[in-house]
Amino acid sequence: MAEVAERGLWLGGAAHRHDLAAFVDRALRLDEAAVIRLRARGNGLLTAWVTTGFGVLASRVVAGTVRPADMSVGADELARGLVAMDTSGYVDPGLPMDSAWRGALPPPAGFRHVDDVPARVMLDLAQRGADLAREHASAHGPPVSLLDQEVIRVSSGDDTVGVPMRCVFALTAMGFLPQSSQDVSTDEIVRVRVLPAWLRIDARFGSVYRRRGDPAVVLR
Repeated sequence: MAEVAERGLWLGGAAHRHDLAAFVDRALRLDEAAVIRLRARGNGLLTAWVTTGFGVLASRVVAGTVRPADMSVGADELARGLVAMDTSGYVDPGLPMDSAWRGALPPPAGFRHVDDVPARVMLDLAQRGADLAREHASAHGPPVSLLDQEVIRVSSGDDTVGVPMRCVFALTAMGFLPQSSQDVSTDEIVRVRVLPAWLRIDARFGSVYRRRGDPAVVLR
């Protein structure tokens, strides 16, 4: 047991296990070989990260601790560990896969709030995008031109920020928004924040991040 305790994940209860399991399940639906990065956030919280197939990072915060404070693991093994979580909240995350994570993470703070968008607007955009994707998709998925299309623009002062369809798809694919507009109140919002190098969109169940400028430059 002493050796096991040197490395692992400890969650703050069944509700947080459920939240993290939902995140991992969504990641596996997008990629059965997905890698999850777990990073301590402080104040008894940790953040789970995954690279989606849309060129967008997705994250969810849950209560818990992780040791070491930053590690990457296979989503499939983490899913099995979550099912077997013991009464202490300990989860065996599986074998380390730190070398498999090749992308940089955005900084934890410093994002500037630009504007809020009604969640129902995002769901409507996602539905229209899905219809277009089905119409024009190839064996490689939706066309890049559709993914890169700016579907909404928000402003704050002299700054205007465009939100590409790939971010909207990532929000819905990861389950960060309710799946039906009937489950969304008229006052529910999605928050758009930026740094010079990152676009961040916060929804009810998680956040997505897109590199600004040249999104291909993500290596550490």
